[in-house]
Amino acid sequence: MLMPKRVKHRKQMRGSLKGKANRGNTITYGEYGIVALDPCWIRSNQIEAARVAMTRYVKRGGQVWIKIFPDKPVTAKPAETRMGSGKGAVDYWVAVVKPGRVMFEIAGVPEDVAKEALRLASHKLPCKCKIVSKEDLAAQVAAREGGEKA
Repeated sequence: MLMPKRVKHRKQMRGSLKGKANRGNTITYGEYGIVALDPCWIRSNQIEAARVAMTRYVKRGGQVWIKIFPDKPVTAKPAETRMGSGKGAVDYWVAVVKPGRVMFEIAGVPEDVAKEALRLASHKLPCKCKIVSKEDLAAQVAAREGGEKA
């Protein structure tokens, strides 16, 4: 499972999921990718399940990049514990994902294989996703920037 080796502060507050992703929203390494459409927390075991689904489908061919990392601790108190007595222990780690974030990328395989592998991986994730190619995403960003300037 993915988790940080060391952290400065063991417990964090929940934070908010407002807004769109303003970084990590372009395909940088591969040819195709999965983009989040909803804000969500993605657990480390969900990231691993998606990775396994993709690599199994492409039969360990091509290359896969994971562009999110679970660095936020989520705490939980034991069942049947009274209120008070402080914050619970760290239960699991999550990656905070906002709409527009590219989560996985793939390259080195044909288009139909890449899209099917990404489709299988998106079923393992807790938020709505769409599969995009590098050209599609670049065209969307260019159109968005052109609309903002006008």
